[in-house]
Amino acid sequence: MAVKDILLAVTTYPEPTPVSSVDDAVAVAAALGAKISAIACEITFKAPHNILSDALIDIPAMAAAEARKSAANAENLLAAFQALAEKRGVFQDRILEHGLTMAVPDVLVDYARLRDLTIVPLAEGGNIDHWFAEAIIFGSGRPTMILPPKRQKSGPFVVDSVVVAWDFSRPAARAVADALPILSMAKKVYVVTVTDEKIIDSKRSGAELAKHLARHGVEVVLDTVDAGGKAIGDVLEGYVASRNADILVMGAFGHSRLRDFVMGGATKSMLAKSPLPVLLSH
Repeated sequence: MAVKDILLAVTTYPEPTPVSSVDDAVAVAAALGAKISAIACEITFKAPHNILSDALIDIPAMAAAEARKSAANAENLLAAFQALAEKRGVFQDRILEHGLTMAVPDVLVDYARLRDLTIVPLAEGGNIDHWFAEAIIFGSGRPTMILPPKRQKSGPFVVDSVVVAWDFSRPAARAVADALPILSMAKKVYVVTVTDEKIIDSKRSGAELAKHLARHGVEVVLDTVDAGGKAIGDVLEGYVASRNADILVMGAFGHSRLRDFVMGGATKSMLAKSPLPVLLSH
């Protein structure tokens, strides 16, 4: 099944998602031959009342000003998105929601569950968009693509070279299945297994995965890279650079407890400093 229905989740507060990242997401949709919708949430605030603080600082007025800031950011982002998506012929819908910051992740997860793929742009040093990304990755049951603040590979976005991080885990198998339409489009697909980083339970090798993908018309190059004492995130970052990759496909390791996400090393590293778009499945 092809990727046809993409959702872009943008951040409106405290800082809006850069329009350049919105353009990158639209470019991904165009490259995949999909339509794309964008969702923005206007943040509302509950201002506590205290006689002393109200006398010194007008907290309700401050809260109202911040809400207006979020609303303006939402409107500007959705308008910019629509213009960019219509220009490329991939516009599908613009969605505006409202709620407290704590409620936003659940709203995004609800919408992401009904899409083929959700794209979340990450800002440099941004905590809110990372929080939203984590919620969607681990809560939606659908694949999520994170976009770095600055894509290291220059030029228009294409799907020429795709790297699959493979360790025979359940999340990795899920990611391969979710990414199959993208793998089928790519000119080159590389399957890399990092050794001496953790114990891989199964004796089934990448060769078996290669056979499976070949039955879907996807020919792959198999690689094995020794971690050499390096963190797996650093190993993958070096590998995708060596292959001039456009997308990295990998399983997302982690779980959440009351919004406290505990992630595996590679997942955490890619969210923190991804050099390219990463498709994650859990």
